[in-house]
Amino acid sequence: MKHPRDEKLALFAGGDLGVLERWRVSRHLRCCDGCRAEVARFRRAAAVLSGEADRLPAGLKWERLAAEMTGNIRVGLAAGQCVPPVAAPRPELGWARPAALVAALTIVILGGWFLQGPRMLMPQRVVAGPVLEATPAGVEVKASRGALTLLNTRAASPAVYVSAPGSLRARFVDSETGQVTINNVYAE
Repeated sequence: MKHPRDEKLALFAGGDLGVLERWRVSRHLRCCDGCRAEVARFRRAAAVLSGEADRLPAGLKWERLAAEMTGNIRVGLAAGQCVPPVAAPRPELGWARPAALVAALTIVILGGWFLQGPRMLMPQRVVAGPVLEATPAGVEVKASRGALTLLNTRAASPAVYVSAPGSLRARFVDSETGQVTINNVYAE
């Protein structure tokens, strides 16, 4: 159960609440003994103060003083609604940031291992015979003891055709003259 604030109970005791707020507070007072007692204390205090009105200094008017106090209470309530509530302090979780960092690093490491894993885990294929390769510089025949390169220095990237294992066909176009050189290489 949400209790009305003391300011609203004081305004209710003095009869200075609006219709809707007065209805809400009176509805709450039907079932809350603590708030009813608080309203009774406010009413007794108001009665004591109004009984002391004849002891006030000359020229001081109780009605004007009561009106100013009511106005100040209402201004205070309105100003209090303009100020945002202070957020509750967040609990200190000293272990949360390091744990999050360790989890993120674990994910990155496992992701990298997974992406590189098939290459690392698969056995490397060992080629027994010569290897044919087409590069922008020409066609290379690589063997275990050395390499042979057919150079085409002024050519753009070659068009390469592989027809069977151990054979390579590369077509080079000379960038200056437009002449075409075709290299057919067969390796055994």
